[in-house]
Amino acid sequence: MVIGMATNRVELNRRERAILDAVASGRATLISCCEPDLLVDGGWCDHAAVHRLRELGLIEGVAQVPFGEFTPAVATEAGKAALESNGGLAA
Repeated sequence: MVIGMATNRVELNRRERAILDAVASGRATLISCCEPDLLVDGGWCDHAAVHRLRELGLIEGVAQVPFGEFTPAVATEAGKAALESNGGLAA
């Protein structure tokens, strides 16, 4: 999936797209730590993919919580737009 953000085009791979879809579906939880960690349906997600989605501003926690605490993850407006802009996956 390719999304446009400002003047940059960003391509999401299948794993990133699947994680973003799970977050938007309300199935994900972020843990507050020095690097973002994400659980989907109780299992840990690919750290690099989660980091990239956070860096791109496509996912975030519902609230800022103390270190080591969990918060539901949500798709940002940019994340929702990315999902809506192209239902297909990157080749």
